Amino acid sequence: MTAFLAATVVAGTPLLFATLGELITEKAGNLNLGVEGMMLMGAVMGFAVGLWTGNPYLALLGAIGAGA
Repeated sequence: MTAFLAATVVAGTPLLFATLGELITEKAGNLNLGVEGMMLMGAVMGFAVGLWTGNPYLALLGAIGAGA
């Protein structure tokens, strides 16, 4: 049970950061409903580029490009 709770905290932390960033953005007057989708696309593209090239720096650039 402890391992399950630890895994949920680890899996939920990135979504918590996205939610916090979106709340700050909404306070500034902008509305972006695609935060989770941008995170997902960045993660998938970063993984794919890292798998194809084996270069972590290119994987980071691919993730940033897909998230942008």
